[in-house]
Formats: sequence, structure tokens, C-alpha cells
Amino acid sequence: MAVARPESEPPQTFWQSLAHLGPGIVLASSIVGSGELIATTIVGAEAGFVLLWLIILGCAIKVAAQIEIGRTTLTWGRTPLDAFNRVPGPRFAGLGWIYWAWVVMTALILVQQGGILSGVAQSIAGGLPVTAAGREWNRLHDQAADMLVSESAVRRRGDAAEADAIHARLEIVAQEMKSLPSPPDETIWAVIVGVVTAVLLGVGRYRLIERVSILLVGTFTVVTLLALGMLQLDPAWAITPGELFGGLVPSIPPAVGGRSPLVTALATVGIIGVGASELMIYPYWCLEKGYGQAVGPRDDSPAWAARARGWLKVMQLDAWGSMIVYTTVTICFYLLGAATLGRLGLRPAGGEMVRTLGAMYAPVFGEWARGVFLIGAFAVLYSTLFVAAAGNARMVVDGLILARLLPADDASRAAWSRRLSVVWPLVALVLALIIREPVAMVLASGIAQAIMLAALGVAVLFFRHRDFDPRLTPSRAWDLLLWGSSAGFIVIGLWTLWQRVTALL
Repeated sequence: MAVARPESEPPQTFWQSLAHLGPGIVLASSIVGSGELIATTIVGAEAGFVLLWLIILGCAIKVAAQIEIGRTTLTWGRTPLDAFNRVPGPRFAGLGWIYWAWVVMTALILVQQGGILSGVAQSIAGGLPVTAAGREWNRLHDQAADMLVSESAVRRRGDAAEADAIHARLEIVAQEMKSLPSPPDETIWAVIVGVVTAVLLGVGRYRLIERVSILLVGTFTVVTLLALGMLQLDPAWAITPGELFGGLVPSIPPAVGGRSPLVTALATVGIIGVGASELMIYPYWCLEKGYGQAVGPRDDSPAWAARARGWLKVMQLDAWGSMIVYTTVTICFYLLGAATLGRLGLRPAGGEMVRTLGAMYAPVFGEWARGVFLIGAFAVLYSTLFVAAAGNARMVVDGLILARLLPADDASRAAWSRRLSVVWPLVALVLALIIREPVAMVLASGIAQAIMLAALGVAVLFFRHRDFDPRLTPSRAWDLLLWGSSAGFIVIGLWTLWQRVTALL
């Protein structure tokens, strides 16, 4: 893919524009990961198909804000965090309220990265155990998973006697698993993955990250679409039109065991599609792709305005393209979770997270399910770990510069971005080894990002109406879309905050 040259004219045709896409693919590879594979499927497992409408809404409403944040960055030549820091409101130590909200969110994102690293390690340990205990654990767990899926399929066919016999054998295997100590394979692989990722990020540049992202996005997209399509071929597991269309009608499922699936869903909305963090990081990838240099320093000339409009169209195409990718895959993960985990009554948690998620693929691939899923899980989770580490490191450097803790020149920014890219996965490794609750770690970040959406909703309206070059004024239809996106952000953020506060009272 082409990289835009300094002050270059924008492409004139759709096909020429395609050569300059890339930041959205990097973003999609960061997005379609823990939120979709872990959080989205858990919502499907808890709520069935009922909250499909919320999952789609959570993806669709964010692209307008994503483009608006990118626009203000390219227009004014500011880094995204600098732009957010200019939003009016309370300030502490010379820095704005959104800056400090970002600090809290980023701390929880680092916790989330530890959970993702645990998931990556679990996926590798499930396919490549390095100890005898790990091989025995995998054998018993795979045996139990096959029995569970078989029992559910037999019951759905109406053969209660055979299902009871399978369940009795399943209980024997479960007791045998409880007698075994937890194998160390996950810990071993977590250390290996954390160190290797730090090395890759230390030597890599944008092109390496972009190419790895494209490969991983393609891998997990094909695997997921294939699984959902094949699921429809089995009458015992196929999603009915009633289930699908029922999920598109806005409604709230009842609480299960004193816990409302809506709580998990709201946390999921914070990290599916373009999460609050990715919304803030996306312009950094646009700058590294060269969009900002191609537009050139802002001036009053008609030539600059024409270049800006042209490259903003390229960025919009890039953003809409990424939305199609992540929304499609998000819906597929949700439907898989509802159709399999929801019917099996399984909820992924702890050290069994990845293996439990693998049950989604068993009705489709049978004995091949484990291998297929582990490859897909690795692709999904590692892409998030890799790209989010690189993106967040760039934003943390920007935050330290705004706090006047680092120099602002380009050489220092690049050097510190690389250093923090190395440190990020290593800190995530430490958190993974200490906390060891990957689902809780991912959802904690989701809650923080859902609340942060309210702040971003306010910010994009400020960018559009108080910090805008009139030569780049969009259409009235775009303003309506942006206002709808911002209103959705504010409602989701405040509702999530209210849910968390009332839960603590």
C-alpha cells in the first residue's frame, strides 16, 4: 500500500484511493480482538440473541466520531490528545478533564492487555503444550468439551436417555480434571509471547505493523465467517429467522442469577467496533500513513483547502471500510456465542476462557474444532495485543509530552514511542501473571471505555462547531449523523456510569 508523500495531491479516483488505505485495517486488527472474541461472545452466551441490536448499534454509531477526530487532527496539525486537551472544562495541573479521564482509561487498558496476553498464551498452550501435565490437561478438557457438545446436540434431538448417559460420563471426566494440578504451560507461553512481542515492537515500523495486521485480519475473518456459515447447515444448531429478527428488535433481557446481561453488554459496547481508545488512536495511524504530511501545514490558500478535502475523503473511505470489517466480524462472533455457548449454558472465565470459547466451533468442525479455533483465537487476540501496544505507546508518549515530562521534538517522540512499545507488553505480562482473570481484565477496560465515550461525544461536537475550518464544512446530513453518534456516546457513557455507581451502593 502506498504511503502519502509530503504535500502531495490526493488521489482522484476510487481505485487510486484504495492504494492509500491502511490505518483503518490497522485499527480493525486492534479492534476485532478481545472485545469481539471474549466480550461479545460472553454477551451472546448470557443473553442469547436478544441484544444483537445493541451490538450492531455499538459498532455503527462510532464511525462518524472516528472521522471527525481524524479531521481535526489533519486540519490543525495537532496530535489527537493535544486536540482533546483543548476541549473546555475543568483543568488540573494545567491539563484538561479529558486528559485525566484518558489517564485512568489507559491504566485499565494496560490491565486489559494483560488479559489478552493470557488469552494468547491459553490459545498456544491448547495446541502446543510443553509439559506432560499440559498434554494430559488438554486431553481431558477436549474429551469433556466433546461430551458437552454431544450431550447438547442429543438433547436438542429429543433423546433424553442417551443425553443422560453422556452426562454421566462427562461428570467422571470432570472429577478427573479436578484432581489434576493446573499445568504451567499458560505461564510459559505468556512469558515467551510477551518477550517476543516486545522485541518485534522494538524493531518494527509502521509498514511491519500494517502487514502483520492485514494478515491477521484476513485469517480470523475467514475462520469466523466459515464457522457461522457452516453452522447453518446443521439443523440442531442453525440460527432460525425468528431468533435473528428477534435480536434486531430493541429489548432488554431479564437478569440471570441476579446479574443482568445488559451490564456485560454495556462494557462490551465500550470496546467493540471503535472503542474509546481506538477512536483516540486512529489519527496517530493516519499521521504515520502520511495523510497529515500530504495535506501540508494549514494556510489560507485554495490549494491547501483542496488537498485537505481530497485527503479527508481518503480517510473517510478508510474509516468506512474498517467499519464494514469490524461490524461484520463482531456480528459473527455474537451470533456464534449465542447459538453455541448460549445454548450450551457456558460462560468463559479464568484459565478456561479460551478452551470454553472453543466450544463455539465444535458443532461446526467437530474434531477439527480445536485446531481451527486455536488458530483463529491466536490471530484475533495477538493482533489486538500487537497493534494496541504500538498505538497506545504512541499516545502515552504524547501524554507525557503534554505533561512536559518529555521533549516535543520528532526525534524524541519516535525514540520514546519505540521504547514504550517495548515496555507495554512486558508490563502486560506482569499483570497477566499476577491477576490471572482475563475475562474480568477485559471487561474492566470495557467499562472504562464505555464511560469515556460520553467525554468523546462532547469533544467531537466541540471539534465540529467550535474548532472547525469553514472551508471544510460538511453537509447537513453529515452533521445529523455526527449529532446522532455523539448523542449515542453520551447516553451509553452516562448509562454505564449510572450502572456502576448503583452497583456499588
